[in-house]
Amino acid sequence: MPSDVSLEFEALKEGAVELISDEEFQSRLLSAAKGKTPLRIKYGADPSSPDLHFGHMVALRKLRQFQDFGHTVIFIIGDFTARIGDPTQRSQTRPMLSKAEVSANAKTYVNQVFKILDKNKTVVRYNSEWLEALKPEDFLHLSAQYTVARLLERDDFHKRYKAGAPIALVEFLYPLLQGYDSVKVNADLELGGTDQKFNLLVGRELQKTWNQTPQMVMTLPLLEGTDGVQKMSKSFGNTISIMETPREMFGKIMSLPDKLVPRYFHSLSEKSWNKFPSFLKDFSSQPREGKADLAEHFVTQYHNREEALKARKEFDQIFRDKGLPEDIPEVKLQKKEALLVEVLTETGLCASKGEARRMIEQGGVRVNGEKISDEKKQILLGPEPLLLQVGKRKFLKVKASG
Repeated sequence: MPSDVSLEFEALKEGAVELISDEEFQSRLLSAAKGKTPLRIKYGADPSSPDLHFGHMVALRKLRQFQDFGHTVIFIIGDFTARIGDPTQRSQTRPMLSKAEVSANAKTYVNQVFKILDKNKTVVRYNSEWLEALKPEDFLHLSAQYTVARLLERDDFHKRYKAGAPIALVEFLYPLLQGYDSVKVNADLELGGTDQKFNLLVGRELQKTWNQTPQMVMTLPLLEGTDGVQKMSKSFGNTISIMETPREMFGKIMSLPDKLVPRYFHSLSEKSWNKFPSFLKDFSSQPREGKADLAEHFVTQYHNREEALKARKEFDQIFRDKGLPEDIPEVKLQKKEALLVEVLTETGLCASKGEARRMIEQGGVRVNGEKISDEKKQILLGPEPLLLQVGKRKFLKVKASG
């Protein structure tokens, strides 16, 4: 194998958990180089929520690496499959989303992926293009390609079946629909997390049925979320969205367990991996500063340098110097008196009244610096703003509009 292709093989394989298979990959890279025909690299994301998070970035970084070697990325927005919901690692059936909910979420995805991917080497497709067009006989033909026994080999289905937990018939269709996406875009290789291996292999098998060259499969490590335990997922409430405000993003990264910081650097950083040993050395001697450097890097990457420096300065003011952020937003409400729980919800400091009550109960809410422990607390609004604080990083000034 020519040295340049050999180097490409080693670089693209770096960081992968599993590649099916090395021999195929080497052969396809060599053919692509000789024929000057880029490989078609498939990656799909279901818009089950509005934002992509750092967990998605592991795959997007690898996709960008493929693009830098001249290959084409087929980014599939699963606006049809999102309505079912991927059952991977689920212990119960996921509630189905409406078409309107999925459509609203999907609109945000395109702009987000191009924070990482090269637009000129990316083809964006929506799987509703072909899945909505399937007729009943097409579904029957697709479902005939796999047996129930084979689907039950999938770990999460197997566990639920053994435990007597329900498995909706539509969930069995999910791997087949994801696999059919590979057929429709004629993928050469599909990327996914280690939890997606079964689905990726279904695509490989279905391509054989449609007389296509079966796609190669590359699995990547799952990134733990801010809790340091579970994989990053909206379902676990432990995500760092790439659309977070600079302040929130910086703060969440600073709250990561120290053990995760090297993994985040290695999996997500734009910095060359040859800097990894020096980063580890610096981090072991000054972990707080190392974490702050990483947080600054990510905020710069997803926002800009100015916002990153501002976020770092504010974080230091709040936590090291015990001060307040310089720029606290202010809102006006058309009322003179209200329950604190209602104000926290209406202003967006808390997502729901339930969350507001929990934060008060846990001692995470302050009004003008005073910790509030009564969930029935009434507050008076006037011309002078009240300073509300929720948790360690959310601040807001509130006053009456009249």
